[in-house]
Amino acid sequence: MSIQVSPSPIPNSDTVNLTSTLLEKDAYLTELLDQVTATKTEGWLQHLREGAANWVRHSTIPTTREEEWRFTDLSSLRQFRFNVETQSIQTDISSLTLSEAPNSRLVFVNGVYAPELSAVSDLPSGIMVSNLAGLPVVEQEGVHQYLAQAEGAQEVFTALNTAGISDAAVVWVKKNVVVETPIHLLFISVAGETPTISQPRCLVVAESGSQVTLVEEYTNRRGAESAEKEGVSFTNAVTEVWVGDNAEVSHTRVEQEGAEAFHIGKTAIAQARDSRYTCHAITLGAKLSRHNLEILQTGEQTQTTLNGLTVITGKQLSDTHSAIALNYPHGTSEQLHKCIVGDRAHAVFNGKVFVPKLAQLTNAAQLNRNLLLSSKARVDTKPQLEITADNVKCAHGATVSQLEDDEIFYLQSRGIDENDARKLLINAFAAEVINQIPVPSLGEILLNTVNNLKSLTND
Repeated sequence: MSIQVSPSPIPNSDTVNLTSTLLEKDAYLTELLDQVTATKTEGWLQHLREGAANWVRHSTIPTTREEEWRFTDLSSLRQFRFNVETQSIQTDISSLTLSEAPNSRLVFVNGVYAPELSAVSDLPSGIMVSNLAGLPVVEQEGVHQYLAQAEGAQEVFTALNTAGISDAAVVWVKKNVVVETPIHLLFISVAGETPTISQPRCLVVAESGSQVTLVEEYTNRRGAESAEKEGVSFTNAVTEVWVGDNAEVSHTRVEQEGAEAFHIGKTAIAQARDSRYTCHAITLGAKLSRHNLEILQTGEQTQTTLNGLTVITGKQLSDTHSAIALNYPHGTSEQLHKCIVGDRAHAVFNGKVFVPKLAQLTNAAQLNRNLLLSSKARVDTKPQLEITADNVKCAHGATVSQLEDDEIFYLQSRGIDENDARKLLINAFAAEVINQIPVPSLGEILLNTVNNLKSLTND
């Protein structure tokens, strides 16, 4: 395989043992760390976890004083003491299954692998879909080369996830294997009487010449103890995707957690020469959500396509931060991120594209379009290009708009009432992103979800 793996950016426990010499910086973060590291593992995985834990102990949870978190206040997260649920919980997933992936599904409930809900039969030869703990020792050693090796591993929530790894979803596609069936990775949070934290981890390796389609989905289910009131949950997710030479990965990420949920996610992608990566990132849920999407080009002539859609209402806050590092010549990237913001909700978009001097003949385009449905809705947008190469074609932009009265009037003149007219215009805005999802049943579900959000059509 031609993917080049750099040394782990997380210091290991032998070389960095700061715990005995420095004070822990953030008591709340340390308490979270103690929760997620209570369960021990063995061998290389425990060694990896200890190195990450040492890093977390001397870090702090970001505040609005930091530029990258200026618009996302995590003080509401600090109000809760989260516990780890280590036992599998029974829940009904019949409404969550995809018709295109009936036997290619991994399910985790509160971060715990649920074999009774998963189905990985009838997969073609040349692809491995499994939880990490269920892999043979030989296969685990292969995973060791990639797990927690992506750039950005020292970011505090990423390191917290690494410090607590006890299991993970693993998708490994061998050289020149084309997988026609989508792979569905389903992560369910079931909150109980006390707030719950789960830390899903995904590792995807697409070897040279391979092709695969992934659906990564985060959702909530109410526990028996919280049937009358939705419980509080915190999902801290990390996904690493390694795309080999001339490989192609289509990745759909859906976050649709409950109104009392906190969600922080990292997606880190390494693209080798001639590879193609497409991400459809859909954010519909959570009281507070943040998605960090980081692309690292490791070879020439890569193609990167990022499509994003955020739909939020009420007092939701959704933050998308993306960074594309185009370090080699002939790279292309296209990014479209749309936000639909209703009520008092607040959307944040910060997209960065880096084009250093070596990345000549790069073609990069970035656009953030925002639709505000209320006078009290808010969006903060900051598309960025940092270019030192002199032979490139790059563009970026952002728009903020509202539903036009003349468009609504035109539809009304054709016999459509005002509420349906607003709904039609909102759906058309969202459909530009959703219609590109390569799993038709999922696209239909998402369009119906947007269509049924009544608060979007009421100012």
